[in-house]
Amino acid sequence: MTALEPFGARLRRAMDTRGPLCVGIDPHASLLTDWGLADDVAGLERFSRTVVAAVADRVAVLKPQSAFFERFGSRGIAVLERTVEEARAAGALVVMDAKRGDIGSTMAGYAETFLHPDSPLFSDALTVSPYLGYGSLAPAVELARRGGTGLFVLALTSNPEGGEVQRAVRADGRDVGATMLAHLAVENAGEEPLGSFGAVVGATLGDLSSYDLAINGPLLAPGVGAQGATAADLPTVFGSAVRAVVPNVSRGVLRHGPDAGALRAAADRFTEEIRAVLATV
Repeated sequence: MTALEPFGARLRRAMDTRGPLCVGIDPHASLLTDWGLADDVAGLERFSRTVVAAVADRVAVLKPQSAFFERFGSRGIAVLERTVEEARAAGALVVMDAKRGDIGSTMAGYAETFLHPDSPLFSDALTVSPYLGYGSLAPAVELARRGGTGLFVLALTSNPEGGEVQRAVRADGRDVGATMLAHLAVENAGEEPLGSFGAVVGATLGDLSSYDLAINGPLLAPGVGAQGATAADLPTVFGSAVRAVVPNVSRGVLRHGPDAGALRAAADRFTEEIRAVLATV
């Protein structure tokens, strides 16, 4: 297997060149309806290809949500394959939002599905769940390191229910979310200019100064836009780690479709707002 340049290095370059914005591709039924599309495979493909054509040449990251493609079975997966291929061909990095998590050979199978270069769903990075224990992610970590791809590990998520697991305190006095961040800091130790093993940390969580977010890896930050967080909130939430943040916007951009020009304008607006904030810190 021929390794790519490490994901962290490719991501850092894309963020510096294009800005750090990540746009989600979330073709859920209500959004297809809002676009005047049928909730079927044809609508799914029209939606996805429109988003890719509009913004893949200008944003750092596109993040398809696998669930909204999987619900259409094999035909939906075929659309996802084309979406990933076209997005990467246009220069965007693709983070597959599949939140996979399991043990042993099953975890290895998930990793190969999304991170092996011979897979039709090959992506630059994958979201994973560590809640069978961080060590359960070892097959994905190994494959990512070997192939130059990356992972985003759920650590401090923006959904209200997440706290019952992520804020649970271990016997050593550290909560589970902090433990995941510590594991990632170890994975990224010594990597330049940025490690390839990131955390998912919600932009809606307020002051996180009690957490060490300096993991030398990227912080994928859902919650900007429709969930209420703004670019101006990022320094308060992420502190000195703010330059490693990849703010994710989905509905805030997608609601402007199906007009490609309006999608581009919305993505550009978020990018410029984020850049303006980063210029002040």
